[in-house]
Amino acid sequence: MNADASSAPAAAPAPDASDDAPQRIVKVRRDYNSWVGSETLEDYALRFTPQRFRKWSEWRVANTAFGAASFLILEAVGATLLVQFGFANAFWAIVATGLIIFLAGLPISAYAARYGVDMDLLTRGAGFGYIGSTITSLIYASFTFIFFALEAAVMAYALELALGIPPAWGYLICALVVIPLVTHGVSAISRLQMWTQPIWLLMLVVPFAFVLARDPGAFAGITHYGGDRGGSAEFGLHGFGAALTVGIALITQMGEQADYLRFMPARSAANRGRWWAAVVTGGPGWVVLGVAKMLGGALLAYLAITHMVPTERAVDPNQMYLAAYEYVFPHYGWAVAATALFVVISQLKINVTNAYAGSLAWSNFFSRVTHSHPGRVVWVVFNALIAFMLMEMNVFEALG
Repeated sequence: MNADASSAPAAAPAPDASDDAPQRIVKVRRDYNSWVGSETLEDYALRFTPQRFRKWSEWRVANTAFGAASFLILEAVGATLLVQFGFANAFWAIVATGLIIFLAGLPISAYAARYGVDMDLLTRGAGFGYIGSTITSLIYASFTFIFFALEAAVMAYALELALGIPPAWGYLICALVVIPLVTHGVSAISRLQMWTQPIWLLMLVVPFAFVLARDPGAFAGITHYGGDRGGSAEFGLHGFGAALTVGIALITQMGEQADYLRFMPARSAANRGRWWAAVVTGGPGWVVLGVAKMLGGALLAYLAITHMVPTERAVDPNQMYLAAYEYVFPHYGWAVAATALFVVISQLKINVTNAYAGSLAWSNFFSRVTHSHPGRVVWVVFNALIAFMLMEMNVFEALG
């Protein structure tokens, strides 16, 4: 009897009542989860872009990426190089910058477009590892909000020039206006770039054409310009090297191009030619226009200086294009209005890209550090707020 009792199986433990207890989800957390679940809002911020979401044509994606070349800091860089190092050093540094960025950007663009990956996944695939990729995302995010602040500051000065809005309020307006344009991701951004591209290109070319038509010798003396310090106008290795270190910082822009190119449709035998042309145009091709804009900035800065504008103001894109648009419109008020419109369009086109790329970088960085992801939209607002604080600290003047 005792043997039978000892051989009987032990009774199964009673189930824990807590296993069947209902789980409570905080409402805010549920809202965040719904944001993350929306493909339009999230844009696959943390993983590769699947084929079913790469629904736009090759040229639609290329046009969206190419629209980022509108940023007027390019003109400011070209003008600054001219003023500090003279025309010869500035010219060759700008050309070298363009060549380096184009060659470095070609493989980045090709892999981003082929595999549908952003900069975070590209760095992981390149062997940076988990920690290295996390640090790279932080550095990249820093680039986006610094350039966001610089570009928005230029836009705020245009609002001050045309409407008399104080810079402090202009900074806030320029930071906030971008947020609703970026929350719906590349779907909304691609439409913005498509609608604004023709008028932006027209307003970019017209002032140069009028200056050359009405005053063919306006830029004749620029080749002999040695800078505001009265230095030699001849080429020098030290001046060239110093100018190149300034220009090469723009190479980080390739990351923003890659963030758009990941939406490129799959390459096939039928679209091979279009695919490569679109990848080159939307990828490293931006720097071709970028070189032209930097050289154009040098020309316009020289034009402003010859119109008795102080050198510290001549490097401001607003003053550059105002000097040029005065050749287009005889009435000063119309020249101011055209300049402000051009600057606002240019800066909106680039700052939607800065805000979008920053939201992707912050999403990847904080998802690694905190092991949570509230949604890309949260980081759009976060990036804009950091840029706003930098503008209030007068970052544009601090960087000269």
